[in-house]
Amino acid sequence: MGRHGWDARARRWRLTALLGASAAVVALLVTLAGTPPGGGANTEGTSRDGDKVHGTPATPRARPEPDVGWGFTHTRFSADVGSPRAVARVEDRLKGARLPQNQHIMGWGADNPEPVKGRYDFAALDGRVDFMRASGATPVITLCCAPDWMKGGEAGKTDWSQEALETAPEPEHYDDFAALAATVAKRYPDVRHFIVWNEFKGFWNDAAHRWDHEGYTRMYNLVHRALKDVDEDIMVGGPYLVMDSLDPRQEHASTAVKGPWGALDQRVLDAFAYWNRHKAGADFVVVDGSSYTRDDELRPDEFAATAKFTAVGEWVRRQTGGAPPLWWAEYYVEPADADDHRHGWSQAHRTAVQATGMIAMVEGGASSGFYWNPQAERGPGCPGCLWTPTGTADGGGRLPMYDLLSRFAAAFPPGRAYTGVTADPEVRTLATDRTILVVNTRDRALSAKVDGRTVGLQAYEVTWLNR
Repeated sequence: MGRHGWDARARRWRLTALLGASAAVVALLVTLAGTPPGGGANTEGTSRDGDKVHGTPATPRARPEPDVGWGFTHTRFSADVGSPRAVARVEDRLKGARLPQNQHIMGWGADNPEPVKGRYDFAALDGRVDFMRASGATPVITLCCAPDWMKGGEAGKTDWSQEALETAPEPEHYDDFAALAATVAKRYPDVRHFIVWNEFKGFWNDAAHRWDHEGYTRMYNLVHRALKDVDEDIMVGGPYLVMDSLDPRQEHASTAVKGPWGALDQRVLDAFAYWNRHKAGADFVVVDGSSYTRDDELRPDEFAATAKFTAVGEWVRRQTGGAPPLWWAEYYVEPADADDHRHGWSQAHRTAVQATGMIAMVEGGASSGFYWNPQAERGPGCPGCLWTPTGTADGGGRLPMYDLLSRFAAAFPPGRAYTGVTADPEVRTLATDRTILVVNTRDRALSAKVDGRTVGLQAYEVTWLNR
């Protein structure tokens, strides 16, 4: 969402000066190289061979599937850095779960990938890809955000302010952004799934007071074509719109997609419909959103509000004909404060509402989703995180949200058939012929009838039953 922590991590690798090089040798090299790209912009730490294959790519299947299942997105801090013991602890755990992992190309832990046109700096992104490979993930890359020179800034410099990062490329640089996307795809040939941009950042039409869906779709189509030119089997999806909801009485509230949870913003629906009609193609469709309204209202309560995810999914599937799989790039059930912190609920409460939200997404037709992992750099407290911070040797410990996500991903992979189950109204369930996920939506212990059995549950307990 608009407030999540986007800022770039401090650079972990910095090139050092070559020892023993004389000033005369340096001057000669500069003369031979000619004027550096960008009209003399600083190219320190960059390389021209951005599309050179990095490391040892994992061997992918012959053709990727458009579904990837349930996983998480790396944010500013993640388990690729920290104490070697803590990093290894998380790596080993993820190897068993094989959760899909998503990483952006700029921000959220990655540096500016192309500070000057034709000069690349993929060191930080390389590190994240290395971690995804080492932990056995299905890697996904989100193609956001754009280098400064593509959006009116100065080549060789990076403005990490939120306003700058959330600026879209200028139309005359859409081709350049598509070329960058192709470079990324060539560098990491084992990454077979790409999401184009993030939340329509910078694509707002001030004059018309609506989304600039024409601009986004034009850029999307160029990126789609560039990626398919690299490899026709690469899976590409969008539009990663925030499915905002409002009080139904507010201006722009949709009269077609609404419920007790509120009403979707009609401008979002219009933007999606335009992209859907004019897109060059989509192997999967991506949305994002929260169960609460734009005013942070949980209507009528935090559990019932998750029905919004089902309504959004059903509407999207109707628009697309149900053919491309539906992904949730982000999903939120607990309103954040001004610093994007979610500390108000107990861990049991948070986990129960998250589980209910994931159930609602599946009921709306979603087959894949990415939990936005709010990882901290260090410290004992990490509300909503998947593991404890890896900054110290005792870090990397599993947390309740990891248990929920990994179990959910294993029990409900893409293509799994769901079955009906009878249950008391105090609990939410999702079932296959093998497993039933049960969530107590009450802040008190109770006994509930589930699938003909009596199940004792603690307040906000999430449990699993075998069938």
